[in-house]
Amino acid sequence: MNAATSVLACSVRDCGQPLSRSERHWRCARGHSFDVARSGYVNLLQPQDRRSLEAGDAAPAVEARARAIAGPAREMLEGFAARAASVPLADNGVVVDLGCGSGELLGALARARQIGGIGLDLSTAAVDRAAREYPTLTWVVANADRRLPLLDGRVSLVLSLHARRNPQECARVLGDGGHLLVAVPADDDLAELREAIQGAAIRRDRGQSLIEAHREYFTLIDRTTVRYVVHTTREQLIDLLAGTYRGARHADAGRIERLGQMTVTFASEFFLFAPGH
Repeated sequence: MNAATSVLACSVRDCGQPLSRSERHWRCARGHSFDVARSGYVNLLQPQDRRSLEAGDAAPAVEARARAIAGPAREMLEGFAARAASVPLADNGVVVDLGCGSGELLGALARARQIGGIGLDLSTAAVDRAAREYPTLTWVVANADRRLPLLDGRVSLVLSLHARRNPQECARVLGDGGHLLVAVPADDDLAELREAIQGAAIRRDRGQSLIEAHREYFTLIDRTTVRYVVHTTREQLIDLLAGTYRGARHADAGRIERLGQMTVTFASEFFLFAPGH
């Protein structure tokens, strides 16, 4: 049995009991039941955990991000997956990807080593795509900003690649010897594209604020940077904008229309944390 199937918890308020999987349902001992979609994912999102009826990325943004990951952003994803693969895991260790999108990160990690993998994302379109592409892993619609639908202390590694996370919840679900691996954009990430669209590439160091946000629950183990440049086509630039929300403003429409080929910097900082002080 996939180790991930023993980690999910009921998301109904004040329940939190373990979920067990049948062919078409996940159920807890209190009788709460969640259908398994045709593609294989389960939706554990509760009404209080969504801000709108159309929570998360819509299908066009999901597809644009998937194309970007398959193209110019591929080296970044593979670098993060390689760093994750180097983190020690307990036997039958479970890896959880917060904001998993369409599943490429967990898929790459599963090719590198034996894992029980759970991907969580707010977007039904993203999770549905992940479940179809990587059916041996576990895919869940959930809000990673809120309480994670996971049992206490059962996870070996939590991943967050340019996604949001709740430090207290990450600490709760990690077991002994567990780790949290986070990637955030470096200050020059997509700088050329941001300058073309916004008129200036504002440099923002996210690292220190990330460390401060996790200080109460985690100790920083190491911090590394991955940086490379890619010559991109106009179509790839449009996908990057659609997938990172940097092209959504109506005021930028004229500058987007004038985009052509461009050399773009991809840069991310990776932070490995261990629970405690």
